[in-house]
Amino acid sequence: MERKIFFGILSATVIALALAILLPGGRPVDPNPRLPWQVSIDQSGLPTVLGITLGKSTLKQARDQFKEQGEMNLFVSPQQVYSIETYFQRLYLSGIRADVILTLNVDQKSLEGMYERGLRISKLGSGAQKVDLAEPDMARLEQTRIDHITYIPAIDLDEALIAARFGEPEQRIEESPEVNHWLYPANGLDIAVNREGKEVIQYVIPANFDQLLEPLKTD
Repeated sequence: MERKIFFGILSATVIALALAILLPGGRPVDPNPRLPWQVSIDQSGLPTVLGITLGKSTLKQARDQFKEQGEMNLFVSPQQVYSIETYFQRLYLSGIRADVILTLNVDQKSLEGMYERGLRISKLGSGAQKVDLAEPDMARLEQTRIDHITYIPAIDLDEALIAARFGEPEQRIEESPEVNHWLYPANGLDIAVNREGKEVIQYVIPANFDQLLEPLKTD
């Protein structure tokens, strides 16, 4: 009897979790779903996910779609590599809450100029620098195309759920005992499955998949 009760509670918990993933907070169903496992590739090899087409959609188009402005900053790595990111915190897309980071396609020389015009520089714990951009630069960047998306879901995703939604990966690479990368090169997709924390999902144009693969290579 107790065993039947246990399995009944377990089943109810699994169903409740599934509903929470699909419709947290009782939010209505999105007529145009923007779900992280729905990736389509066009004839030019450009992926569309979350309503954004990498290599084509601009920051302004993403802001209009998300109905949020996000926080834009310039980052400089300890190796002096520049990047522009726009961070959308606690974003709801098709009822699922996640943090989304959009990386813009800007050449290094242009980013160096923005760095020089930056209003304030702060040092991060990683050794990287975070730069507040000048207003004219921020306005111009609205028309810049997006070439990288980082998606961090609010809930932990277990391997069974990831496999059910995204399918089995083409390759797996272990970064550490806690983090295992599931790689889907055809979709330009990398899922960092974290046994101790939140998963991190990255999207790039499939032709640029080495951008995701290179940091995982070992000597």
